[in-house]
Amino acid sequence: MRAKLALEDGTVLMGTAFGHPGEKAGEVVFNTAMTGYQEILTDPSYKGQIVTMTYPLIGNYGVNAEDVEHAHPWVEGFVVREASRIRSNFRSTEDLDTYLRRHRIVGITGIDTRMVTKRLRERGALRGILSAEDLDDASLVRKARAVPPMEGQDLVPQVTCRVAQRWTEFLRGDAFTRSAEAKPRFKVACLDFGLKYNILRCLVRAGCDATVFPAQTKAAEILDFKPDGVFLSNGPGDPAAVTYAIDCVRGVLGRVPIFGICLGHQILSLACGGRTFKLKFGHHGANHPVMDLATRRIEITSQNHGFAADPASLAGTGVEITHRNLNDQTVEGIRHTTLPAFSVQYHPEASPGPHDAHHLFGRFTRLMEEAGRGRN
Repeated sequence: MRAKLALEDGTVLMGTAFGHPGEKAGEVVFNTAMTGYQEILTDPSYKGQIVTMTYPLIGNYGVNAEDVEHAHPWVEGFVVREASRIRSNFRSTEDLDTYLRRHRIVGITGIDTRMVTKRLRERGALRGILSAEDLDDASLVRKARAVPPMEGQDLVPQVTCRVAQRWTEFLRGDAFTRSAEAKPRFKVACLDFGLKYNILRCLVRAGCDATVFPAQTKAAEILDFKPDGVFLSNGPGDPAAVTYAIDCVRGVLGRVPIFGICLGHQILSLACGGRTFKLKFGHHGANHPVMDLATRRIEITSQNHGFAADPASLAGTGVEITHRNLNDQTVEGIRHTTLPAFSVQYHPEASPGPHDAHHLFGRFTRLMEEAGRGRN
């Protein structure tokens, strides 16, 4: 079955449909990771986006039930050069095409993803439409231009949990283990803006008893829970539009230690008085070099974000920049100089990606310990 990808600049590419043979619209971005397509598909931060994989062969190791980052995929569409018809991995339980069909995710294969990536890199992330139903070029371009821009969109309500719930497993090696074996020391409230499962596993492995709260939870409810620390998760959309989360963080800032990742980092920056801005084409991949400005150590990191904190706006807010991206010098980490709060723009849970930044979960537990929190 034929399919087409159309971009708002008038670009139209013909390929072959795989996955669900439907039609989806969104912001088109590219991801440079060579592995981890299942984690990418199920990352809630990709809500509202069509993902193009730069690595040419996708699906060759299949799909399994352990490597998901959420209950189901969140991408709007999936663009690959070649969708492998062969899967070879002892952990595989399903092929990628069947998995996408089951979850009604529209995919396209057989197009020049290198050209798409270069176009996005030169012109920035573009609105697009992926269709196996409408193959009229002019119609598709009109639809692409009608897609709402990512700026101003609050997509968090679509991905957050509905009720508070305690997380009960952590990862030891390659096997999941129930948290009863982890001996938690710290009671942590996790605000779910699109929380990835492996972040929770890493928190529990670090000694946290993690309870996940809906994104719209008020500061008073978080404080009534009496947590030793608050975690701010990743998530999709424009951070400046998530005003209720910014208000909540302002309400708990200084009263309990805070650790934020990705969207959580941006929300902490906004709560402290900073601003955020839209990146040209974002950071999506598993190989971004980041420098810790205090130690001058370089970490290779996994990233997925389209917005960043404005460094000039952080001056005079009591916040200092702790990490910089070596590709474009954007802000990758901050800490408050007088209050127990810090955040990073990248993904230390490494799902997918390198493990260089796993130590940050230990930094969070030390921050809670230094604040006199937790139990011996």
